[in-house]
Amino acid sequence: MSETGPILSEEELQRYKRQILLPEVGLEGQRKIKASGIMVTGAGGLGSPVAYYLAAAGVGKITVADSDQLEMSNLNRQILHNSDRIGMYKAESARRTISSLNPEVEVKIYCEKLTSENVVELIGESDLVVDCTDNFSTRFILNEACLRIKKPLFYGAVTGMEGQAMTILPGAGPCYCCLYPEEPRNMVKPAPVIGVLPGVIGLIQATQVLKYILGQGDLLAGRLLVYNAMAMELYSLPIKKSPRCPACGNNP
Repeated sequence: MSETGPILSEEELQRYKRQILLPEVGLEGQRKIKASGIMVTGAGGLGSPVAYYLAAAGVGKITVADSDQLEMSNLNRQILHNSDRIGMYKAESARRTISSLNPEVEVKIYCEKLTSENVVELIGESDLVVDCTDNFSTRFILNEACLRIKKPLFYGAVTGMEGQAMTILPGAGPCYCCLYPEEPRNMVKPAPVIGVLPGVIGLIQATQVLKYILGQGDLLAGRLLVYNAMAMELYSLPIKKSPRCPACGNNP
């Protein structure tokens, strides 16, 4: 690896040439993207656009963790998969799709459930983590683990016709538990969601990841971005670090 990152092949220079033309990216930025390792937790509605577009952008290593097997009801929103793969582990299906899209990307998969016992080991190899899970308990586990080992965490969630996203930078702002100190009661499971919504929020997550790698633009640290599909409104709300937060407060 050179001082500015790994060398790009002639094929990669052609693949990413429109992106390299951007002054915010350039050749050095593309090398930074290739040098990055990203952990995508969940290969469903959010994980699909996140993994797909980060692979297309040239992220060098993508690790996908998902213990679920593909069902027919997943296909209206989980674009990494197809009908021929019903019953396959989503992580394996994700690996096949990513490798087909961009053979230059190294893909590692875990077909196991994230728990408080294995989470640090699973995310430890990656530079940052993208939270594409669909339940509060796993989000709390991810949040605590990323705070503990100081990994940036890019949160996203969808339900019904609304989605949200936030960037969590350990030690530099609020965490997920500042937003949700405990799991909300009376949640509908499985949560209803329109199929296109995870695509919008997943792309916001992927955009945040690329900006973080490149050191460009503003991140959603200390801000919760909310998208209302019915009103076609996109707005952000300030989120403050809570001194009483059970994860990052004065007495965690």
